[in-house]
Amino acid sequence: MLAAFLQFQRDTLALKCADLTPDQLRERAVPPSPLSLLGLVRHLADVERGWFRSVLLGEADEPYWPGATPGEYADFDVEDADPDEAFRLWREECARSRAAVAAAGSLETAGGHDGGTFYSLRHILTHMIEEYARHNGHADLLRERIDGRTGE
Repeated sequence: MLAAFLQFQRDTLALKCADLTPDQLRERAVPPSPLSLLGLVRHLADVERGWFRSVLLGEADEPYWPGATPGEYADFDVEDADPDEAFRLWREECARSRAAVAAAGSLETAGGHDGGTFYSLRHILTHMIEEYARHNGHADLLRERIDGRTGE
């Protein structure tokens, strides 16, 4: 059920970004916020990678879009960002995440993170649902400002 709710949230983000031009995806439609739909996709690609690959599977986690200063991220620096690349990486990370969830023995399967703090798969899935739901709220506002589309 948790995996299905997370997939619903992923599908919602894709729907909010559908049928827009690259410039519309890059648009920071709710000033003064730096958020854009493309920035959200880039951010969520890194979040998927961090929680499922790094935390759950214990793999090295290098962000796709690191910032100029260590610990900063350039997810939302989208002026020259390639939407096709961002969506490809996001979809690849989502597919890897789904595979990791399917391979897990139980929702209590744990991975390490932040100096040995352990998070169960249940915690990770719940957190990811919350992460997407919050950002999908942002996506609703951004999409409405771009072309008036609401709902779904």
